[in-house]
Amino acid sequence: MCGRILQVSTPEEMAAHFGCAPPLPNAEPRYNGSPSQRFMVIRFNPEMRERRLDMLEWGLLPSWEKDSKSAYKRINAKAETVDTLPSFRAAFKDRRCLVPVDAFYEWKGDKPGHKQPHALARRDHKPFAVAGLWENWKDPVTDTWRRTFCVITCPANTMVGLIHDRMPVILHEAQYAAWLGETPTNPADLKGMLNPYPSGLMTMWPVDRKMSNSRYQESDAADPVGDEEFADD
Repeated sequence: MCGRILQVSTPEEMAAHFGCAPPLPNAEPRYNGSPSQRFMVIRFNPEMRERRLDMLEWGLLPSWEKDSKSAYKRINAKAETVDTLPSFRAAFKDRRCLVPVDAFYEWKGDKPGHKQPHALARRDHKPFAVAGLWENWKDPVTDTWRRTFCVITCPANTMVGLIHDRMPVILHEAQYAAWLGETPTNPADLKGMLNPYPSGLMTMWPVDRKMSNSRYQESDAADPVGDEEFADD
């Protein structure tokens, strides 16, 4: 499961790094980003033939869903079933996106209240893209549209496996165009992208347990505790 992310690079920095066209959204930094919050998400506009950086809500709501509360059940989609489960298969076919992040969080331990949170990032600490899906959902009460997304997860690599059995799918730059639909790609090749990112390109470090509370949104949420940092050589 991936349920917290760090998204603190500015829209200008994200747009430059991932090649997104203006206009850019107003986005506040998410030091301890949680489901139901709005995040920068990269989608491809087929009419303009350009990548756009938009604000979407974390928690997928398929167009046919009647109850918005179900979004909390769909913050993640498993790589193994993303192309077959009714909640995700239409979006996998036509509405794929990139979720640009600076890091994500996972917890080690089984004892409630004593799990140790860790931040995980690229080894060079540059922003990276997590594979996602997006949907449009019309609220039957307010008659307004909500744009939502979820993160795709896969089995953990060696590093992440030290603390958790799954991780978000981190895509390589060469895969962005196909994943976004900029270039024609068959479903089998798309499914083949949903693999663990190499441990040697990642790093992780423990952070303060106070960020385990999703209400903690201070800028030090991802600061390391002590000197421990793990990198797989």
